[in-house]
Amino acid sequence: MPEYQALRDNPWFASLPAALADAVLASGRLQRLAHGEVLFRQGDAPGDWHAVCSGAIRASSTAADGTESILAVLEPGNWFGEISLLDGGPRVHDATAVGATTVLAVPAEAFARFMQDTTFATALARLMAGRLRTLFGIVEDATLRPTRARLARRLALLARGDATLATEPRRQLPVSQEALAMMLGLTRQTLSKELGELAKAGAVKLGYRSIAIVDAALLDRLGE
Repeated sequence: MPEYQALRDNPWFASLPAALADAVLASGRLQRLAHGEVLFRQGDAPGDWHAVCSGAIRASSTAADGTESILAVLEPGNWFGEISLLDGGPRVHDATAVGATTVLAVPAEAFARFMQDTTFATALARLMAGRLRTLFGIVEDATLRPTRARLARRLALLARGDATLATEPRRQLPVSQEALAMMLGLTRQTLSKELGELAKAGAVKLGYRSIAIVDAALLDRLGE
């Protein structure tokens, strides 16, 4: 089905044996969300395991005063929601549709059956290890690196699809400055200043609601 093409193109899902991948897709149902519609909220009870087929899902956390922090923007091909299914705890973040979005929802019972398959369980462990490695990097950036280096490294991560962890970076990043500021915990003014410096250095080019990577190698050096 064309709705599943982004899932099949995802590096992690494409690494699964064909029969196992087909079984995972066959076990789920498509769910369509309007822009801004909430799939689940932080603290909700465990539910389905999800994958983004089209559109995007904003994974975020909201403080008591209403301040939102964006943890990641999950693009087509990305799977999410497995943490609660593995430990039985509540959802760890909000999941909100960005634009018209279609997700595949795999029931918890089906996910539990797949976890009995050593090949699937090993693959999921590999996926989560990659995400944990990325998370450690983000925490390290927040505590040890200056703002410009943090920004450069997050842009480099976004160039690989944020949670997708693609090996080849893309040039155009469909992310607004507002969303980027929320990811990094920066004010719009600070972000605008630092983006301007990266643009002046020749690493990026700024456009309307988009950022283009001009020199990926330079961006990597600026993040060191």
